[in-house]
Amino acid sequence: QVQLVESGGGLVQAGGSLRLSCAAMGRSSGNYHMGWFRQAPGKEREFVAAISWSGGNTYYLDSVKGRFTISRDNAKNTVYLQMNSLKSEDTATYYCAADERSWVVGNFLPDYWGQGTQVTVSS
Repeated sequence: QVQLVESGGGLVQAGGSLRLSCAAMGRSSGNYHMGWFRQAPGKEREFVAAISWSGGNTYYLDSVKGRFTISRDNAKNTVYLQMNSLKSEDTATYYCAADERSWVVGNFLPDYWGQGTQVTVSS
């Protein structure tokens, strides 16, 4: 069992930056691939980014490529999402997730979810 706790959300102006953090507690998060999803009001939850357990592989939603960077520090059991050049359409609740299956690009299937952190981008 893994518990995921996000932090770092907030209100930022368009063009600004935020860094989200997700701390994993319980079983070692180093055994899990980690990802970020987001859900805007009235929309379905969508995948944003994922990183393999070693940190050596990543992939992103097309609309955030070049602006967002996912990283992890297994010594701290923490995964990060650095978000730059934020746009109003990035406004959503962001969720951290863990996947204990084999790494397959485009097939991140969460086994565990965090509670979410709100990101609001004002235009």
